[in-house]
Amino acid sequence: MTGPKTNERPGTRATLRGFPMSASKARQVLDLIRGEDVTTARDILALTTREAALVVGKVLASAVANAVNNDAQVADELYVSAAYADEGVTMKRFTPRARGRAGKIMKRSTHITVIVSRMDEERLALMRVARSAQAVASRARRVSSSRRRADQTASVNRRESAAEAAAESAALEQEDVYEETTAEEEFSGAAHQNVEGVDASEVTEEETTGEENVDEKTEETN
Repeated sequence: MTGPKTNERPGTRATLRGFPMSASKARQVLDLIRGEDVTTARDILALTTREAALVVGKVLASAVANAVNNDAQVADELYVSAAYADEGVTMKRFTPRARGRAGKIMKRSTHITVIVSRMDEERLALMRVARSAQAVASRARRVSSSRRRADQTASVNRRESAAEAAAESAALEQEDVYEETTAEEEFSGAAHQNVEGVDASEVTEEETTGEENVDEKTEETN
């Protein structure tokens, strides 16, 4: 018994007709997302480098929008139930070749169709369990990452505090050394002044004694 016809498959569809690309190129991309849920299909198309991936992504987005707006479906509960590419109109062109011959050029086109349907309850339950486990694992990774950043920040703060304390202690030591040096200089300056004062007084006394001796000799001579 044959399967359902193309136009009788259940689900919400979106079709792009007459796109200038061969059907074989589009089928290679459609094979990647067939049977996948919408979120996974979007991720696959985002990481696919083929030119058809961009076009198929737009058709998939249109099918999801039709299901949400026209059939009141939930986007997260949809999956790609069918995806196929049919041959479109082929334009024949010719290019001149050697010895009067002509080379045939086939400009092919394709009709891309994507059908999305709601997943059954068993698959939805499995998907919810997987997403909850993924959310728990993601939260655990975020918590561990935040704790690691906090530990790194605390370590940096401790190093900075230690460096600041060392700088303050060094500054205090320099101040103490400066104060001691200043006190020694002041003490040496005062001692030098006292010595100079004593020398000046001795010189004055000697001068006075000399004058007195001169006066005495003068008187004796007289």
